[in-house]
Amino acid sequence: MPHLTLKDGVRIFYKDWGPKEAQPIVFHHGWPLSADDWDNQMLFFLDKGYRVVAHDRRGHGRSDQTDTGNDMDTYAADVAELAAALDLKGAVHVGHSTGGGEVIRYVARSESRRVAKAVLIGAVPPIMLATPQYPGGLPMEVFDGFREALSRNRAQFFMDVPAGPFYGFNRPSAEVSEGLIRNWWRQGMMGGAKAHYDCITAFSETDFTEDLKNASVPVLLLHGEDDQVVPIDASARTAINLLANGTLKTYPGLSHGLFATHPDMVNADLLAFVTS
Repeated sequence: MPHLTLKDGVRIFYKDWGPKEAQPIVFHHGWPLSADDWDNQMLFFLDKGYRVVAHDRRGHGRSDQTDTGNDMDTYAADVAELAAALDLKGAVHVGHSTGGGEVIRYVARSESRRVAKAVLIGAVPPIMLATPQYPGGLPMEVFDGFREALSRNRAQFFMDVPAGPFYGFNRPSAEVSEGLIRNWWRQGMMGGAKAHYDCITAFSETDFTEDLKNASVPVLLLHGEDDQVVPIDASARTAINLLANGTLKTYPGLSHGLFATHPDMVNADLLAFVTS
């Protein structure tokens, strides 16, 4: 399995499929998952002739189970090292949830010509936590609850999240996929508990306001209007006003994990943006 050893000695797992001369599409997973969450999208874009890349964030999946460096600055720096090692140029970076925060922080600081466009799906920017600047965010009690549930019984917590709000399977009309639930659990349990615990602070308390303002490339925001994990009003509908070159598309009735429950719809919108 391909791994990259970073400057601090941490080894991160990555996938790099397709012709190396083709335009790269780089996928960034959410918490507490792995590159496997993008299987559908990677196969879709591979079939279209693109080079597709995804990595397991440090502490997640098949990467080293780090007890330090589980913060957004380090995550973005890891992406920069991976992009340099693979010599990715003119890439489109696609991030979901926590991965969307990672994308916008990396894009705002990226080397010239490495990034062409960015996509944030159900993403956490500008900040999930309620603050004086963003009072519509979620209270700290929500994230304390995540930490308590993870510490008490991570395995059960990682069943409850996908079986409930993540995919909207707690809605009366939901078409529940047992495979999605089990795959979410499988990916989550591959990672390290300490990294997952620390990442709750990273995804909830990091303020991406300046990153959004500093992003000069076109940015597409995709968000489910029934997102119970990252509510749309405090995230995408706020973030769009901070982007110099942003486009917002919302999906009535769809959940946080919309790219997994409705891949054909989301893939078509991704392809239209990539080729525009």
